[in-house]
Amino acid sequence: MGQMVDFTMEREGLVKEGDRVELKEDQALTMSGMMYYYTIKPAVAMSSNLKKPLKALTGTVAKVEPQVSIYMVTVEIDEE
Repeated sequence: MGQMVDFTMEREGLVKEGDRVELKEDQALTMSGMMYYYTIKPAVAMSSNLKKPLKALTGTVAKVEPQVSIYMVTVEIDEE
């Protein structure tokens, strides 16, 4: 089982469970050091900051859960 990463999505139906997704990696230098954050292409959902880069930039949507005003998308990252 690959690493699970959560993304926030603002609109319903942009991805669904089982979809294969491609990610875009960005970096930010913060007071805590280098942080990595990811976007499901094309700008569908965004992760929170992670301390380590992901091993792959592809994965499968494991679940989509409605929250109060957003949708939480969990992606299982492919193992390389």
